[in-house]
Amino acid sequence: MARDARAPVIAIVGRPNVGKSTLFNRLVGRRRALVRDVPGVTRDRLYGQVTFERWQATVIDTGGFDPSSEEPLVEAVRRQVLVAVEEADVVVFVVDAREGATALDHEIASILRRTGRPVVLAANKVDGPAAAGSLAELYALGVGDPVPVSAEHGRGVAELLEGLRELAPAGAAATPPGGSPVNVAVIGRPNVGKSSLVNAMVGAERVLVHEAPGTTRDAVDTTLVYEGRTYVLVDTAGIRRKGRVHEVLEKLAVVMALRSLERCQVALVVLDASEGVAAQDAHLAGYADEAGRASVIVVNKWDLVPRGLVRRAEVVEQIRDRLPFLDYAPVCFTSAVRGEGVAELFQTIDRVAAEARRRLPAAAVTEAVRAAIARRPISLSGAPLTLQSASQVSVGPPTFALRVNRPVGIHFSYERYLVKALRHTFGLAGSPIRLSFRKGTTPRARARGVRR
Repeated sequence: MARDARAPVIAIVGRPNVGKSTLFNRLVGRRRALVRDVPGVTRDRLYGQVTFERWQATVIDTGGFDPSSEEPLVEAVRRQVLVAVEEADVVVFVVDAREGATALDHEIASILRRTGRPVVLAANKVDGPAAAGSLAELYALGVGDPVPVSAEHGRGVAELLEGLRELAPAGAAATPPGGSPVNVAVIGRPNVGKSSLVNAMVGAERVLVHEAPGTTRDAVDTTLVYEGRTYVLVDTAGIRRKGRVHEVLEKLAVVMALRSLERCQVALVVLDASEGVAAQDAHLAGYADEAGRASVIVVNKWDLVPRGLVRRAEVVEQIRDRLPFLDYAPVCFTSAVRGEGVAELFQTIDRVAAEARRRLPAAAVTEAVRAAIARRPISLSGAPLTLQSASQVSVGPPTFALRVNRPVGIHFSYERYLVKALRHTFGLAGSPIRLSFRKGTTPRARARGVRR
């Protein structure tokens, strides 16, 4: 994974439920990580940016570290934590000051000492003098002086940052090699292979992959540079039907997954090739369409479909039939476990991202819409619909203002016809197109404007 050479990297580690995600959110200044008073909420590595008196660093939130457990999912989390430590310039070792140094804390401290990384010991949950009195036993961990903090209330965070700034290497003022990044949200039902797809695109085990559905809870950002272009991949929690979302944490994960659409430019709607298009796939595709994001439909696990059983064209036809509102989205076929189709997927992301940002000249737009109305004229309240002008008013998604004599009462089917006419003329593959009908000015009003 490529990252900006200017910013040192800070990894936050510790056993489960000591307040790592609360501290992460405090440092990055917004609620990026899920916080809940139960252990094991965070599983993947979450990246964020912290700024302190003109000093900037990349901070990584990690899952609860349990070196002794042999449970497969815990072992996978442990692997993610060790990758974060390896990537970090400085490690923040978070302990619960109210509980003191536990046996698990000592085990983690021993592992951190062997890595050779500089460590800052953050004694969290110091909300008053009583908790501060228990700091003495934390020296036995052998990783330096404990810094008392309260991530919940912000106490001691400035002092913690000062210590990190002193230990972190000075960064070089360099421009990221890939320029302005393309933000890509990866959405889909649980267990369709979203995290595996992200790992295949990154070329490493960046996000946690496990056969149990619902492994990913947070929206995990992964920055990478592919063939000179910078991307931020956001792996989101699998979104189930509302009737199946019972657990509070899963509901929060769904909210964060939908929020990820708001901050992305391209949405990858991932389908399971072995299961076809499910009803929930249509719901998720609808979220991307409603958010106005450029979309790519990714048919993953294509390797599980027996060769010759079904052709790609037949799968595309089924998708168009089940997701007619997303007929503008290109379809890519991938096998995340084999790394197949990834190069084509990147090319498609670049193409739809560029189309979503295209600016079209007003004269060409006006000519295209006027020709479409002439081919299929309609009347509103007894008067034929006439176009005065059409122009593009925004991008992402491409949005057009049409000044007409009758802006009210235009049926959605006719609006869809005009959208298809624009798409036929200009392409705009992958992006929804929005139309805004506005009242055109009369010849007399235009003449008054000229006289003024």
